[in-house]
Amino acid sequence: MRIEQVLKPVLTLAWRLGLRAGRCAVCAAILPEGGPLCPTCAQDLPLRTGGLCPACGAMSGRENDLPSLCPECRSAPPPWNELYFHGQYTGIMRRLIIGYKFHNRFERNRLLGALAVAAFRARPGSVPDAVVPVPLHDRRLIWRGFNQSLEIARGLARHQDRPLLVHGLRRTRNTPPQTRFGLKERQANIKGAFAADPALVRGKRLLLVDDVYTTGSTLRECARTLKRAGCIEVDVLVLARTVLD
Repeated sequence: MRIEQVLKPVLTLAWRLGLRAGRCAVCAAILPEGGPLCPTCAQDLPLRTGGLCPACGAMSGRENDLPSLCPECRSAPPPWNELYFHGQYTGIMRRLIIGYKFHNRFERNRLLGALAVAAFRARPGSVPDAVVPVPLHDRRLIWRGFNQSLEIARGLARHQDRPLLVHGLRRTRNTPPQTRFGLKERQANIKGAFAADPALVRGKRLLLVDDVYTTGSTLRECARTLKRAGCIEVDVLVLARTVLD
């Protein structure tokens, strides 16, 4: 008799008793059947695929409406083609990201990576030549311990079987956190804060990855920097898109 046949009833009983149960990555509820999320939390993380602008992610209309460019992006397109994101930066999604970034909840890495992959697969688009994370300054990296954008990008690069350009972009100034500023102040704060390596990005179609899109100031500066270094096309992927009042 094979060892798997011997162990199967024992493992099944252990699952039923909760002895081998995992826990929901959000609420810590026991998951007797495994999986990263309980049914309640999974229901509160819907993938947004319609009723949005495919360039900036602005959400309007019904969720089942086809993506359509908003008036702002028709008159002043961003320096990228497509913006992919999983959902709004609110509720469970917001708690997941904040816990991951600021409270050492690194065990959420695989879950957030899966959400990013689902967002990219939800809408048809071009496959990038390489994946580039939005970088942290060295001082911020030491303080936080890891770059959340790099970890999300790592999973996407693996899923797409594409190179991960860890050093494609670097941050040249340790800017104050963008959350302290309004739109105009964010643009001024981040201007000239990045440099790209032409040897890595020239002639490539790139997927630029970050965790949250708020005003888009950081992503715009990164995309422009990549294009000045010879990148021929940029798409952007974030986990969540803030809805501004």
